[in-house]
Amino acid sequence: MSKLSLDRILQSQGFGTRKYCRELVEDGEVSIQGQVLDNFKQPVETDGLVFHIFDEDWEYREHVYLVLNKPGNFECSRKPSHHPGVLTLLPEQFSWRDVQPVGRLDHDTTGMLLMSDDGPFIHAQSSPKRHIPKVYEATTADPVTPELVATLLAGVKLHDEPAPLAAQTCRQLSEHKLEIILEQGKYHQVKRMLAAAGNHCAALQRTAIGQLTLKSLNLQEGEWCYLTAEQMALLVPSQS
Repeated sequence: MSKLSLDRILQSQGFGTRKYCRELVEDGEVSIQGQVLDNFKQPVETDGLVFHIFDEDWEYREHVYLVLNKPGNFECSRKPSHHPGVLTLLPEQFSWRDVQPVGRLDHDTTGMLLMSDDGPFIHAQSSPKRHIPKVYEATTADPVTPELVATLLAGVKLHDEPAPLAAQTCRQLSEHKLEIILEQGKYHQVKRMLAAAGNHCAALQRTAIGQLTLKSLNLQEGEWCYLTAEQMALLVPSQS
């Protein structure tokens, strides 16, 4: 159980500077259980707190854990250079509370992207030591062949990599599509592996991380949701 002053709560949840949050409270913009609170110094219990501001209910969250179905032509950067950043797809409050992508997808790669403001979580999910599998569906320029699948499973040598990189699993889905599961998460890895194996990646979608699948989330491109505790538990390697 913990209590914070109302202005600290609003600031922690991404509603602006402390000064601005104090003004919101004093202007009567914040209510809890239908009661308007106008004293920003008032201590409020954060456990289970739901507050109302800007005609919307917000649940207090010490940290946020999100998953976005990333569309194409969005950059996974807080300072994008050539395309809009993925943060523009989220409520403005998440930018204020320093939410950032967990790893990166290329601007033209679509699919599952985790986002959070929890540094240890971001580090753990990004660490190659955890061997968290990531599943991709790649559309190839040339037809998929058994030889291509075998090469990706055996491993290909990439520039600047000391040892060959191999897919954890790889299987053909259709004439021009394959599913490839990787653990390493190297720069442009799927695209570079396909090129090294003699094909070319025409489109790429990440469909799963750990045991959490994009299909189970039922998100359209550009949509996001909070991760539940049960979904968070799936972001680990399978124990089977």
